[in-house]
Amino acid sequence: MEIKIGQKSHEFCLKDQNNKDTSLSDFKNKWIILYFYPKDNTSGCTKEAIDFTKNIEKIKKLNAVVIGISPDKDHVKFIKKHKLSLILLSNPEHEVLKKYGVWQQKSMYGIKFMGVVRTTFLINPKGKINFIWEKVKVDNHVNEVIEKIKENINT
Repeated sequence: MEIKIGQKSHEFCLKDQNNKDTSLSDFKNKWIILYFYPKDNTSGCTKEAIDFTKNIEKIKKLNAVVIGISPDKDHVKFIKKHKLSLILLSNPEHEVLKKYGVWQQKSMYGIKFMGVVRTTFLINPKGKINFIWEKVKVDNHVNEVIEKIKENINT
């Protein structure tokens, strides 16, 4: 399934780290940084989560929230270990990952497998996709996202 800039974001409801149902509609009238990542406690995913946490106050001042989604069943240890202040949602059945087109065939050392392609969607306060970063490189990504919100905050 392909998602394009300008279209309405797909609604979903998943469990967060506190086993609470969380939906996009819970964050109406806010900017939503919706990022998909492969796995807790791997180097790139950990760095990305820590970078978002380090910048969480800047993000909140922009009327934004950060929501991470991975196929992991439980994020509690990951959050505690790295003192993360993010909403992390579990999607072990991959339905939301597929809805957003990030569950794809990948290849490593010639072996093909299905997995999450690191992707970030910026959803505006009206619920539309404002920007998409595909195959995200973690270094400086959070700053790019913050700058994109600032560019679009009054549009």
